[in-house]
Amino acid sequence: MATIPQIISVDDHLVEPADLWTSRLPEKLRDKGPHIVMAPIDGTPVLDGAMYLEKPGTTGKVVPWWHYEEHWYTLKRAIAAAGYAPEEVSLDAVGYDEMRQGCWDPAERLKDMTANHIEASLCFPNYPRFAGQIFLRAKDKEVALLCVKAYNDYMVEEWCADSGGRLVPVCIVPLWDVQLAVEELRRNADRGVRAVAFSECPAWLDLPSIHSGYWDPFFAACAETGTVVSMHIGSGTRTTRTSNDAPDAVHATSIFMNSAASLIDFLFSPVLYRFPELKLFYAEAQIGWIPFALDRCDDVWETHRWSIGDAATPEPPSHYYYRQVASCFFKDPVGLKLLDEVGRDNIMFETDYPHQDGTFPNTLNVAEKLFGDLDQEMVDKIARNNAIDWFGLDLAKA
Repeated sequence: MATIPQIISVDDHLVEPADLWTSRLPEKLRDKGPHIVMAPIDGTPVLDGAMYLEKPGTTGKVVPWWHYEEHWYTLKRAIAAAGYAPEEVSLDAVGYDEMRQGCWDPAERLKDMTANHIEASLCFPNYPRFAGQIFLRAKDKEVALLCVKAYNDYMVEEWCADSGGRLVPVCIVPLWDVQLAVEELRRNADRGVRAVAFSECPAWLDLPSIHSGYWDPFFAACAETGTVVSMHIGSGTRTTRTSNDAPDAVHATSIFMNSAASLIDFLFSPVLYRFPELKLFYAEAQIGWIPFALDRCDDVWETHRWSIGDAATPEPPSHYYYRQVASCFFKDPVGLKLLDEVGRDNIMFETDYPHQDGTFPNTLNVAEKLFGDLDQEMVDKIARNNAIDWFGLDLAKA
């Protein structure tokens, strides 16, 4: 069996500390940005796509609520599940004192990473959703822009600052204005950020599609600065629903189709052809579906050219995938049987800390069972080397 080197996890999450925005917004605006309110909860949250619909009650357990404009949100045990046994995990609301401190404290996160065989971790947001969609929905866009900047300042200046490169920043951008998005992207790129969270399907958020040309300045800036467009599953704030009465397990299983739809969208657009230095990354999508998607795209490109129109690229879609797209996994033995088709340079590993699906504190054992029988070079690629190349990390390769 190959030796599993120290792992770089390219998909973990931050549970935002209670004072993230109140400590950074101007004093007169602190109640207008996200802030914590202690209030009772006496109902069950309803999952609407990739968002929870909930409001405080009048009786029941008093818990911390994030409150921002008309939106209310509780911290949930399934979101901060690290350290809990599977049977203890639920959608019940919890306080900060009921979750592992590594969820929100960077020093404690580093300790948990060390214990979990993880050298470095790239963290997506949690409360603002995985591409900052909370601020897209805001009515007061001036405050929303300040909130986006405050989040990024925290990510760079506090969460990652003293980690010696072990905590890798992912910034968010104001999705409602492409020029503002470019400005914020460049502001963070100038201080070393090489990953930006973006929606897998912006049209699902009532934004212009990637085919429209609207996002071209953003893609150009990402390509120029070496910033990876990072799309976490669920960042389109929608799931494929078979019916309103289907159990949540149906949507939890089929949500990978969001990423599949997004990849196909990019492969039949001219974006990757026009911006050959642009890199895309899909988080928590797993990898087993990719070979079929590529094969089908190439077949349509070859036999149904009429369906592509003026967006047809000179090379088949898979050419641009292998050159410019990566994904990650942590529960996909099927994908590992198709390594050559997925792409040996196009996959990375994740732990999804501290979410319910995550592998903490057993990541080393999980990795050994999943890919420990591969040759050492491939193990090194999956565990860390591909991530170092993709995100330009200042870490030593295995």
